[in-house]
Amino acid sequence: MKIHVLQHVPFENPGTILDWAKERHFSLGFTRFYVRDKLPEQDDFDLLIIMGGPMNLADTIKHPWLEQEKAFLKKTLASGKKMLGICLGAQLLAEILGTEVYPNDQKEIGWFPLQKNKTSGHEILNLFKEKNLFAFHWHGDTFDLPEDARLLFSSEAARNQAFVWKDRIFALQFHWEVKPKNVQLLLKNSVADLTDGPFVQQPEEMLINQSLFAEARKNLFLFLDYVVSSRV
Repeated sequence: MKIHVLQHVPFENPGTILDWAKERHFSLGFTRFYVRDKLPEQDDFDLLIIMGGPMNLADTIKHPWLEQEKAFLKKTLASGKKMLGICLGAQLLAEILGTEVYPNDQKEIGWFPLQKNKTSGHEILNLFKEKNLFAFHWHGDTFDLPEDARLLFSSEAARNQAFVWKDRIFALQFHWEVKPKNVQLLLKNSVADLTDGPFVQQPEEMLINQSLFAEARKNLFLFLDYVVSSRV
């Protein structure tokens, strides 16, 4: 399995995705937009993973590579390859699937529970036995559900937390890939996001419970194993 990662900023890196790929003996390639790496050819990967970032989708003047990235994602969509988007990556996938991305009513930053959308009937939900699954969040935007997409998870702050589209496009608004170091990097580089709100934790709350990181790692591994094994 050949995996290619699109990374927008150095402080939002793949985290435990690297551990998962190493354990599965998958190859990894990178396009780091912040150092102007080239995009791959379609034959160079089987799964494309699009990471998060502090920019929004309209920041094309400040980040002109966003237009190039969107065009590349549309090309990958047409090719039939699998894609997984995380946070900003999820928003990019929602947009290329024809739906809207816009500011959420509330910022959601820190560890908050997800609820499974059992009405979707998607088999991926059977992988997770818990009623509520904790995930790390760092976002102010949300998206509408694309046509033909199936909603997987919701939270109190944001209904559309994850979707799957035709079992080859997967979108997670949250961050199961974080290690403590990833959270520390976000706090160092995006601390201005921590405004008052019912769904904004303080830094010490984000880092104190190590079991949440272990749970997120376990759930991400289950999710990624499904992504690579699912039949389109």
